[in-house]
Amino acid sequence: MSLKYSLAMLLIGSGAVLAQDQPNPTPAPSGDYVIAPGTRIPLGLINSVSTKNAAEGDRVYLETVFPIMANGRIVIPPGSWVAGTVTEVKRPGRVKGRGELYLRFDCLTLPNGVTRDFRARVGGIDGRGGEEFDKAEGKIQSEGNKAGDARTVAEAAGAGASVGLIAGSASHHYAMGGGIGAAVGATAGLMAVLLTRGPDAVLAKGSTIEMITDRPLQFQKSEIEFGAAQSGHFSDGPGPESKKDSRSTRWPF
Repeated sequence: MSLKYSLAMLLIGSGAVLAQDQPNPTPAPSGDYVIAPGTRIPLGLINSVSTKNAAEGDRVYLETVFPIMANGRIVIPPGSWVAGTVTEVKRPGRVKGRGELYLRFDCLTLPNGVTRDFRARVGGIDGRGGEEFDKAEGKIQSEGNKAGDARTVAEAAGAGASVGLIAGSASHHYAMGGGIGAAVGATAGLMAVLLTRGPDAVLAKGSTIEMITDRPLQFQKSEIEFGAAQSGHFSDGPGPESKKDSRSTRWPF
C-alpha cells in the first residue's frame, strides 16, 4: 500500500468522524408566519374615547388599516379587529393639569376568526384634535389651555370695562367707571377659569393609533387562509373632536 493511498484513506476517515460529531441543523418550522416583537401596526378607532366619560376598565375597539406581512404573505389584513382596555384616566384639573388617558391592547382577531391574545402598547397617535402622546410614559394628554385662560380673563375684563364706561358716563366719571368695570370683569374671568376644568383628552372615532407588539405573534399557514372571509372596512367617520377652548362662560353683565 503506497504512502499516498494511506494518507488519502486517513483523511477520508477523519472527515467521516467530524461529520458525525457535527449536530444536525434544526429545520425552520414549515408553514409558520411570525410577526416579530416591536412590529408597528396602525389601527383605526371604532369608538370614541374621552377623559370626560371613560373609566378604568372600559373597552376600546379598533381595526387594522394596513396589511402586515411575513414571509411574503399577508398575515394581518386590513379590517382585522383589535380590542383594548382603558387602564387609567385622569380628568384635567381646574387650576392646572391636563387630561390623561392610558390604553393597552389585549387581543387580535383575523377576519376568519383566528384570535391571538397579547399585551401591546401605544406607539403613537394621529388624533383629530390637539392631543399629545408622551412616548416615555405611554400616556395620551389633552392640549394645554393657557391661551384660552388668558383670553377668558381678557374678554371678561373688556366686557366689564364697557359696562363701566356706560355706568361712568351717567356720573361723568368715564375713566373711573371703565377701570372699575375692567377690574370686576377680570375678577369674574379669573373665577370662571378657577371653577371650570381644562380641555379633556379626546380620541375621536376614526383617529389613527399605532400599536407596537411586545411578543411574537405566530400563525400556521392554515390560519391565514381567509377564503370567503372578507376583511372588514375601516370605520372612519365623524366623532367628537377636542376644542381649542372647551370652556363656555356666561357673563353676568
